[in-house]
Order: sequence, then C-alpha cells, then structure tokens
Amino acid sequence: MATVQSVDEAEQLRRQIAELVREYHRAAFPRREFEGGKTLVPVAGRVFDSRELELLVESSLDFWLTTGRFSAEFEKRFSREFGRRYAALVNSGSSANLLALSCLTAPFLGDRRLLPGDEVITAAAGFPTTVNPIVQNQLVPVFLDSHLPTYNIDVTQLEEARTDRTRAIMVAHTLGNPFELDAVVAFAKKYNLWLIEDCCDAVGSTYRGKQVGTFGDLATVSFYPAHHLTMGEGGCVLYDRPVLDKLVTSFRDWGRDCWCAPGQDNTCGKRFDQQLGDLPHGYDHKYTYSHLGYNLKLTDMQAAVGVAQLDKLASFTAARRKNFAFLYEALRPLQDVFTLPESVDGAEPSWFGFPLAVRPESGLKRDTVVRALEARRIQTRLLFAGNLTKQPVYRDVNYRTVGDLRNADYIMENVFWIGVYPGLTDDMLHYVVESLQAIVKG
Repeated sequence: MATVQSVDEAEQLRRQIAELVREYHRAAFPRREFEGGKTLVPVAGRVFDSRELELLVESSLDFWLTTGRFSAEFEKRFSREFGRRYAALVNSGSSANLLALSCLTAPFLGDRRLLPGDEVITAAAGFPTTVNPIVQNQLVPVFLDSHLPTYNIDVTQLEEARTDRTRAIMVAHTLGNPFELDAVVAFAKKYNLWLIEDCCDAVGSTYRGKQVGTFGDLATVSFYPAHHLTMGEGGCVLYDRPVLDKLVTSFRDWGRDCWCAPGQDNTCGKRFDQQLGDLPHGYDHKYTYSHLGYNLKLTDMQAAVGVAQLDKLASFTAARRKNFAFLYEALRPLQDVFTLPESVDGAEPSWFGFPLAVRPESGLKRDTVVRALEARRIQTRLLFAGNLTKQPVYRDVNYRTVGDLRNADYIMENVFWIGVYPGLTDDMLHYVVESLQAIVKG
C-alpha cells in the first residue's frame, strides 16, 4: 500500500511533469510564418495547444490504458453538448457507423429488428463507411442520387426508393452541410424507419436551431485528425433510448450481456444468479454473450485528448464558418468557372471543407485545377469516393439504385474541395484565392 509520503511525492512529480509538458509544447510546436508556394496549405489537420498534451500525459501516468475516467467525462460532456441522453465512445467513426447499424439487428428489437435482405436507403455519393455496415450486416443498400450543389441526398427520390423491405435510412451530412432533415425525418416517421445520421463531418452544424445528430434514432461522429474534434483516432455513437444503450454497449463490448464498465463487477447484482441461453444456472454474467459483437472501445489516452478538444469546439466552429464565408465571398467573381456550394433553408453548417464544382462548359477540367493547386502546395480532396457504385469494392455487392445517378457521376467527375479548418491563417486563405484566380486566368 502506498504511504502518504509516496502519494504526495507522486502528485508533486505530476505537477512538475505538467509544467515540463507546457515548456515542451512551446519549444516543439512554435508558430511558423507562412510563405506562399513553399509552406503547405493543408486541407485539414490537428489544432491543439499544451492542454491536449498535458491531459494525454496525465492519462498515461494513470496507466489505466483502456476506457476509464477521461472516457466517462467525455461521454458525459459530449452527450450534453448534443442534448442527447447517451454517448458511447468507440475507436473510430467507421466503428461508430458499424456499431450504430449493427445494434439494430438485435433479436431484442422484435418486429423492428433488421434482417438479412432488408433495405437501407443511403446516398450514392459519399464515403464508403456509411455504406459498408449495411453490406456487412447482409442488408441491401438503396442508393439515391445527390442534390446539387448541396451534395446531399436527393429527398425527392425517397418515395420512389421505398419498398416493403425498406427498414432504415443511413446517410451523412455531406462536408458538414445538413441534409434536408424535415423531409427525411417525416419520411422515416411515416413508414416507421430507423434513421441513422452520420455526423462524422458535421459536429457543430445545426438545422432550424438544433444540432445535427439529434434528429435520428442514432447518430455517429468521428474524431480522426481531419475532423472537427480529434482524438487521433476515435468515434462516438449518440442516442436517447435506454433500449439502444444496452444494445450499443453490448455490440461494442464483445457482444456480452453484461453492462459493467471496465474494471467493475456485478453492476446488476445478479452476476452469478441468472439463467441465459442454454448455459448452466448462475454462469458468470461477465462471460455471457447475447450478440455477435466486437471490441470497439478506445483508450483513455485518446479520450483525454478529446476532453481538452471539447473546450475548443465553439471556437473551432466559429473559425470554420468564418473561413468558409471568406472563401465564398472571394470566389463569387469566379462563378462562371466554379459552382459554389449551397446549404438548405434552415441549415447553418459547420463546414468540413469548401466544395467546388468545375463547370464543364468553362473549358477547365477538375483534374487540371487540382494538379495546379497541389503544385502550389495547396492540398485538395475529391468528394470522397464519388459515385460509390463505380468503386471496385461494390462490384459484386447486392444493391439497388434509384434513377441514373447522374449527379453522383457529376460529383465524381467535376467536384473537389479545399480546407476551411481552424488551422488556416488569413495569409493561407488569401493565397488559395489568388491561386484559383491565377489558374482560371491561365
């Protein structure tokens, strides 16, 4: 047992270490001057100060390693930020999507359980991990086209997409731009469909004054370094219903029936006094499994970084909106070459990026513009996978499409995006605009 003296000494050493971490941050991460054409203009990246390093080191000194006190603090604060009852941390946004959909296959849900062959409506243009869980659970993706230039799902196709096997909708807010939630929510309620909001690119976005991620039965978030908050890796599932809490945590934690937190035992008070399945009476509840689950937990060190990041969310959101507004106004004169992005009525995005469509009639090609920007040390990205049905991974997958997906093809051929993340300086943004002007003139 540790003595009082040893405990006091350890706490004193922790304080000294924290001070050294602050000094280290000042020395290791100085601000560097921007030089156009030489300094990289990132499309996204980490924005942090000494606080993230302090909490990361503090967590490592605990040496708890798995989910612990920082995870509990983050889940409590993050659920409150969204106004949702529960937040379940996982090891990535992709895992959050997998978890959110997989938990809906649980037998406990009865008639609302998703069964193999059931259909899930989604968008044809987007990121594959919104769609992969549908396929991985032997469900059928139903791909809808996109609306231009919001780049979100075309809600006019919802009724045409529905069949007797339609059971859920799983769709992302593209680049932080909220999709038409009024129409999607009304459609889901009309036909008693599950709705999963993929908010991996949309933390801080609102729709009619409410946070995105509060409209669906479940919502997902990513904390990859490119996203609105980062833990390095990490993700989260948000929801309100207690029945979903038991299912989400079970599928996340190996599929076990027990809901004890790591390091805890006998929360239910019946650890050795239950009869489940064909197991002997009293079989240890910690080793009783009710679902085909995974181990998707994250480490407490990741959560510690997230706790520090949460304090910056409001300023991050404000910076993204400010950077977007600057680019929008500065690029207005180039609208004969580029289609500028739009949001729907009632939406206030916390933009993940600034999408631009190169108009085919302009004579410029998207690839020409992208190559020229990259040559000027300005990073670009395409709108993720473009038309997902054209990707080799889905070549042998059973799916349905609505219409000819011509807008998804347009996105695949003409759209790219540039950064608006909080790490961009005014000098960087001016250089981006000047570069686009020069490329158009050239």
